[in-house]
Amino acid sequence: MAAKRVTIHDIAKKLNTTASTVSRALNNHPKISDEMIAGVRKTAREMGYKPNILASNLRNGKTKTIGLIVPRINRYFIADVIAGIESITFPLGYNLIICQSDESLLKEKENIKTLINNRVEGILISLSIETTTPFHLQNIVEEGIPLVQFDRTIAEIPSGLALNDNFGAARQAVHHLAAQGYTKIAHFAGNLNQEIYRSRLAGYQKALDDLGLNRNASWVFYNTILYEPGVEAAHQICAMNDRPDAVFSAGDLSAMGAHATFRENGLNIPRDIGLCGFANEPFTQFVSPGITSINQFGSLLGKAAAEVLFEIIASGSPKITPMPRRIITPELIVRQSTTK
Repeated sequence: MAAKRVTIHDIAKKLNTTASTVSRALNNHPKISDEMIAGVRKTAREMGYKPNILASNLRNGKTKTIGLIVPRINRYFIADVIAGIESITFPLGYNLIICQSDESLLKEKENIKTLINNRVEGILISLSIETTTPFHLQNIVEEGIPLVQFDRTIAEIPSGLALNDNFGAARQAVHHLAAQGYTKIAHFAGNLNQEIYRSRLAGYQKALDDLGLNRNASWVFYNTILYEPGVEAAHQICAMNDRPDAVFSAGDLSAMGAHATFRENGLNIPRDIGLCGFANEPFTQFVSPGITSINQFGSLLGKAAAEVLFEIIASGSPKITPMPRRIITPELIVRQSTTK
């Protein structure tokens, strides 16, 4: 059976004084004598008293807690983001409550309710794939809680932002493929309900226009961000008469599916077809040939998101104008899959 937690009432009873006197002594109140403060602290140590930090913070109107909502915790990129966030929150004495939406709008709404009920001082969120409207996020704003969106965002809500330059990174990837001699470049697009995937598609299209290369609608595969859709899209490419000679994928998982499928169908990577992903997942460097990808710098993005949040908190208003934002510049990591 667990030992009973020692309270200030227990200390007060031991010293034949009041709980309010003990509380003031523990907090060095100027009206309490040095002798009483010393006596209370000594008795508290002897009795094994541990202060209830949460209750104290609630009385002061502060919980020293930040809420974080992510689509999935088990992604390498998200783990890197969390590490970046904690590198900022922990030294400032803030705890982090981490929730995952599992790509569900319903669960994302429940996560928000949970964090509001826990009186967090700020919320960081990367939206679920099902999130297409900002209405549930409005609850955060109406509660006066500072909000920062990162990675997956929606524009129609006043919040801080921390983003990768998805447009610029996609454009750079296509320019790289063209520089290697590829001229018929396909795209595995994500769910276009999400701004990040719209930006990657737009960067791909802009690069084709920059280079005077053909925009072939049959070479763009939508909702192709996971492994199995990547396999399916790669099979379709293998069956084409007018086949692309390279693929720029908006994600590494679908690039990995294509990697396996192209090889199974006798295509040589990179000679017959080039392949570039996005996210720089660890497996991209361990397959053969290694997959060229874009490093999103998850840790830097997490730090940026936390810094934006604390900038809003320090302002004293959750609706400062203009809302702060940070843009991270990703890096193209060139491997054998595109070195034609």
